[in-house]
Amino acid sequence: QAQLLESGGGLVQAGGSLRLTCADAGRTFSNYNMGWFRQAPGKEREFVAGITWDELVTNYADSVQGRFTISRDNAKNTVDLQMNSLKPEDTAVYYCAAASRSKPTTWVRPIEYDYWGQGTQVTVSS
Repeated sequence: QAQLLESGGGLVQAGGSLRLTCADAGRTFSNYNMGWFRQAPGKEREFVAGITWDELVTNYADSVQGRFTISRDNAKNTVDLQMNSLKPEDTAVYYCAAASRSKPTTWVRPIEYDYWGQGTQVTVSS
């Protein structure tokens, strides 16, 4: 099973960049499609980006399209989220999540994901 741990969050000024990394300590990382979600105070958890197990397909929320890039390294059991041109509205706790590749996915529904990390805080100051 997946055991996910995020890192790379922090405080950055608007227009800056951060790179988040999610490491899977489990042994079957390539069995999962991976997603990044975020949750701001008082708001529901929302989909940010996703990538299939074989890296062939990526998907992004409209709000981050063109600014964020998701990538993965199956040899290292990691999935990254490169975030550029950050805005104050990107402030949230960011979570990585794993969904079994044997199941169809819409990407955006948290219930489709089997495992979650503990989250990492991203704060963008104006």
